Amino acid sequence: MIRRIGGPLGLLGHIFAILLLTVVIEFGASTYLYERSSRFSVREDEARRLAEHLVIARKISNESPKTDRSAISQQLTTDRYVVRWSPTAPPPPPFAPALNQTRDQIVSWEPSLADSDIRIRLASPGRNATVMGELRLADGSWLMFKTHGLVQSWDLAAGRIALAIVPALAFTILGGLLIRRALVPIRLLARATEKVGSADGMHLEEEGTAEVRQLIRAFNDMQERIHRLIDDRTQALAAVGHDLRTPLARVQLRAESIDQAPLREAIGRDIGEMEAMVASLLAFLGGEGDPEVPTRTDLAVMAVTTIEEAQDRGDEASYVGPDHLETTLRRTGFRRALVNLVENAIHYGHSATLTLAREGEVIRILIEDDGPGIPEDQLEAVLRPFSRLDTARARNTKGLGLGLAIVQRSVEQENGRITLANRPEGGLRAEIILPQN
Repeated sequence: MIRRIGGPLGLLGHIFAILLLTVVIEFGASTYLYERSSRFSVREDEARRLAEHLVIARKISNESPKTDRSAISQQLTTDRYVVRWSPTAPPPPPFAPALNQTRDQIVSWEPSLADSDIRIRLASPGRNATVMGELRLADGSWLMFKTHGLVQSWDLAAGRIALAIVPALAFTILGGLLIRRALVPIRLLARATEKVGSADGMHLEEEGTAEVRQLIRAFNDMQERIHRLIDDRTQALAAVGHDLRTPLARVQLRAESIDQAPLREAIGRDIGEMEAMVASLLAFLGGEGDPEVPTRTDLAVMAVTTIEEAQDRGDEASYVGPDHLETTLRRTGFRRALVNLVENAIHYGHSATLTLAREGEVIRILIEDDGPGIPEDQLEAVLRPFSRLDTARARNTKGLGLGLAIVQRSVEQENGRITLANRPEGGLRAEIILPQN
């Protein structure tokens, strides 16, 4: 059984809530990670070196005359740091965000720079970010500096695209799993629907959203009514069959005492036809609850036995196929199907040929006769219960037209299929295809 999923929301609302929650979480996660990627991490060792270099440059510049400061600043320039002197404050460059956190770190390490109005900004972001700034000297002039490698940042093209795609994919998968979980009761209902009316029907717990719980409740009620009807019908049928056979047996005994042979034989035929009707009706209507378990069976031996029984009755019948062919099936039910087909072939065509063969992964069975066949537009109709064809078949038929319906049910129980076709040379061909088990 599945865990409880549903609430007051309907199925549509449930799915919408999952999608909305997924989108909101994905948006929040992407925004957070995107903002985090926009924050540049300061390299502590480089920031400390910059602070020391600025302290030295400021001290030397303050102690030097203004005429010498430009030359001194060039001497203070290294491969890593660029220093320039200006008598006035330079204008701030456009689109250069201030790095206040870096400034605070530098001032905390070198407190003497706190009164120099030091300014630090990001000049060019990217893999090799450039940091520039300026600080005020004691006489109001300015010392400008520039350095590389002070901060680290993600590459805009690759890093941020990855940040956008990865959460989207992750939460899309999460949303799909949640939706799949919400639809579990419907999948169980679909599987249970396939078993309605069978002996191994499923009773479902009322789980899921409000609509699904209501649907499962209605399904369980319907299934109980169907099984109750089937059980009542089967019990009534068994009782009727038993009650009918008792007076039929008495009539048969009384018929034996009739001296007139023609009358006695006529009554015997009528009794036989009535017994055949009761037997076919019980076989058809009682087949749904058939408890027979599939067993390993030699299908070739079963076919040969069926043909030999027909031959013992004086009928013309023959078998073509291997001596042995084992498969797994319901032995009693499938034997009844073969007997019905062979008896039909003999009754309507006066002869029957049963052909058995293994073809790859399937078993092919043919029962052919040389009778009048069946009109093309009625080949499927004769497989339905209580179907009788007066024009194509003789009217003196025992039973209620359930023989082929019983055959079809037995074949379907073995996951096979049966088809009927008229032979070009005359007669009917019944073909059964079974999976090789």
